[in-house]
Amino acid sequence: MEHDETGCQPPPEGPILCVNNCGFFGSAANMNMCSKCYKDTILKQEQAKAAASSFENIVNGSSSSSGTEKETIIADAKHKQAESVEVKAISVPSLNASTSVESIEPKTKAGPSRCITCKKRVGLTGFKCRCGNLFCGSHRYSDKHDCPFDYRTAGRDAIAKANPVVKAEKLDKI
Repeated sequence: MEHDETGCQPPPEGPILCVNNCGFFGSAANMNMCSKCYKDTILKQEQAKAAASSFENIVNGSSSSSGTEKETIIADAKHKQAESVEVKAISVPSLNASTSVESIEPKTKAGPSRCITCKKRVGLTGFKCRCGNLFCGSHRYSDKHDCPFDYRTAGRDAIAKANPVVKAEKLDKI
């Protein structure tokens, strides 16, 4: 009774399935379609309108629509085409007479990663040093594995690069 007085509709008795039978639930705001089907329907309607208007313009040859509207229709069509095309680059090794069959086969996997100092297997927990070697947790610091990398020079270069010298022009004496 209260619904009749206020003009509101009673809530639906249960969830409404999508009218396209995609398996998802629809809503009354989306014409009883799920969000994906509703979006696809709207997109198809917009494309049909654009195609119909461009077809009319071509057939009639009329210039009733403004130039900016034509440009947006053309830009939208180009954008849709660009989205639908995927570019895949595939590199194929060239086969020369000097190329052997062994070089084409995939190379075997190198042994397990190990610490350079103690030869302990580190796996994914290994630490790469700036010297380029792999170390375990106890040898990861530069003083523990006698690292040949010059940290002092690298630090100086980084500071010099980050803070360039600014020299002002000399002032003339009065």
